[in-house]
Amino acid sequence: MTGARPLNPGRWLGVPMLFVILATILFAAPIRMWGLQLPEPIFAMVPAFAWAVIRPSILAPFALLILGLFLDTFWGGPTGLWGLSLLVAYASVLAARNMLTGQSRPMLWVWYAGACALSMTAGFLFTMMDSLAMPSLVAVFWQFLATALLFPFAHRLIDRFEDADVRFR
Repeated sequence: MTGARPLNPGRWLGVPMLFVILATILFAAPIRMWGLQLPEPIFAMVPAFAWAVIRPSILAPFALLILGLFLDTFWGGPTGLWGLSLLVAYASVLAARNMLTGQSRPMLWVWYAGACALSMTAGFLFTMMDSLAMPSLVAVFWQFLATALLFPFAHRLIDRFEDADVRFR
């Protein structure tokens, strides 16, 4: 293990944001195989979880708002839906951050799935309040499952930057 390196916001915020945007656009492509379309996971959940685990920051919530507004615009949803849903996940993980320290990889995956479930439930409720109609529970479940399977990317992001600034551990 090397000494603590300063966190460059472009590396730990900007690069993941760019990957989230590119992955979202790629998975929205109208590609069909055997009559099935690619899943549409919420790629922004990866940094929402990882940034809260890595360190508290004033920049991360603003980056999540930007990602949420991108998702709202790209998917044609109500403005603020995904920004608020991502902030719910970020805040819950940030509140539980001390309990997450030192947890095993499978346990972190459980926490990540819980944060995904909380965010998706918030999005589900916000959508119901906005449209006065209930979204498809099956579609929400499949989106949750596809998003929960993205944990290895969140773990990789955490591993990459967890030793960056020991002052905030």
